[in-house]
Amino acid sequence: MYICRMISAFFTYDKPKVIQALRYHFITRREIKIMIILVNVFSITSAVLFFLHKILPLAFLISSLLWIVLMILFWYMLPNTIYKRTAAFQDRLQAVLSDDKFSIQNERGGRSWNWTEFSTWIESPYFFHLYFNPRSFFIVPKSAFPGDEVHEARKILKEKIVKK
Repeated sequence: MYICRMISAFFTYDKPKVIQALRYHFITRREIKIMIILVNVFSITSAVLFFLHKILPLAFLISSLLWIVLMILFWYMLPNTIYKRTAAFQDRLQAVLSDDKFSIQNERGGRSWNWTEFSTWIESPYFFHLYFNPRSFFIVPKSAFPGDEVHEARKILKEKIVKK
């Protein structure tokens, strides 16, 4: 038996805020940062070489299209696809932060994880991102913790999720 430290208000996910949180997740990934930097360097280099008449317009066009496609993928398509495929974003949920575990529940049931199952956590403008590993995470809206409770939730996350 454990002593409950904090129970959030019931919450639902606001699609524009979730999309922003997913973008935040993707942009913070090291491999995506590297790829975006490389594509931008490639595009800038091809633009400079095009304007110096060192390459054909086709090479410049291909690099520009590559940049546009990647931005569309990471900024629009990927977050929207994940939002549509994740059933939890459609539910009305409640988070429970206890001494030994983190739980999510809805009207049909719930799921709990020991704090040790989380590898790290980050905070974005509207959410707490609780990471199991670099690719698997759960987001909890800060709005689920009204008033000063968001500060208490942040304090619990700092205490319980020890960065590995």
